[in-house]
Amino acid sequence: MVDFELDDEQKAAVEMAHDFALNELRPLAEEWDKKGEFPKDLILKKAADAGLTSAGIPEEYGGGGLDPLTSAMVFEEMFWGCAGLATSIGANNLAVAPILIAGTEEQKKKWLPRLSEGEAKLAGFCLTEPEAGSDVAGIKTTAKDEGDHYVLNGQKCFITNGGISDVYTVFANTDPEQGYKGLAGFIVGGDYEGISMGKHEDKLGIRASHTAEVFFDNVKVPKEDLLGGIGKAFYIVMNTLDQTRAGVAAGAVGIARAAFEEALDYAKQRVQFGSPIIMNQGISFKLTDMLMDIEAGRKLYYYAGWLAKKAAEGDKGARRNLSTGSSIAKAFCGDMAMRVTTDAVQVLGGYGYMKDYPVEKYMRDAKIMQIYEGTAQIQRLVMAANLMGMKELKQF
Repeated sequence: MVDFELDDEQKAAVEMAHDFALNELRPLAEEWDKKGEFPKDLILKKAADAGLTSAGIPEEYGGGGLDPLTSAMVFEEMFWGCAGLATSIGANNLAVAPILIAGTEEQKKKWLPRLSEGEAKLAGFCLTEPEAGSDVAGIKTTAKDEGDHYVLNGQKCFITNGGISDVYTVFANTDPEQGYKGLAGFIVGGDYEGISMGKHEDKLGIRASHTAEVFFDNVKVPKEDLLGGIGKAFYIVMNTLDQTRAGVAAGAVGIARAAFEEALDYAKQRVQFGSPIIMNQGISFKLTDMLMDIEAGRKLYYYAGWLAKKAAEGDKGARRNLSTGSSIAKAFCGDMAMRVTTDAVQVLGGYGYMKDYPVEKYMRDAKIMQIYEGTAQIQRLVMAANLMGMKELKQF
């Protein structure tokens, strides 16, 4: 029997995240959106003290130990507060996932406590390059075997927390002629010699997050920090994204919910032709469509998060369904957030187009949900590929 009641741990996590979003993120959102900067010194320690930067790290390594579903619920609240700030804070979850999936016990003990104990820390996931995004086999960053270490050379782009992270998970090619078989993952300290930050991106939305190029110039990485072995990177990346897409979908729900709430309040207060505009069927039906979209998106990310949780526990059936389930949630919720935020601007009319109201920011922020961690089109390719290889997909 399906049960949508949150347990005590989930309720506590959601309440904490909502309070943090309301009291710490929303007051900063407008200012730092305008500046196009991540206020690291203002917000990071508070987020770390609240356990938000290490929520997905297991308790034995000093983290919060939240499962993928509960982590996704936390992301919904954070993105409701500010999608930009939430992106930089939540990037640790993406960067840590490859270590949890493929790291040895020694690697987990070496690196995970650094991100969950002591001073506040940031992590970055270094996959995308100027010529390689969705096409992982196109990675040009090289990793040359130099005996007891590898030497990394290359450029990564669009990296959240790029150039300001304390830890990176980096994907490089040990033998470009081998394609996928030559790819490898590495855990790299942010203070290693040869790492530098390139262009800081001036973005349409999520402007309060830090996005930049990262350059690797003869960066020496000990062999003990090779992640999962040569040729395993594609598997690690795909499994990482399967695990984290529920959180991205949840973030899209959070943005949409914030826009819907703003539009609903406005529609109740704005009077035209002698009545609040919510009394106009054209407005009320638009609001109900927004509500339906948000509720549908939330249930999809719940299911994707549940699949990720069960898969992490070793459930083979959940593992088989996770790729499609997470892609459905991510694609639907990204598209949904764009629809809902655009409609919110429409409900507010001319005011919605002005920066005096937050709905124009929500619309700008929503666009990235159709792009990062796999575009809406890539999600459909994943679903189609899975359909071709499956006789049936249970519960869909």
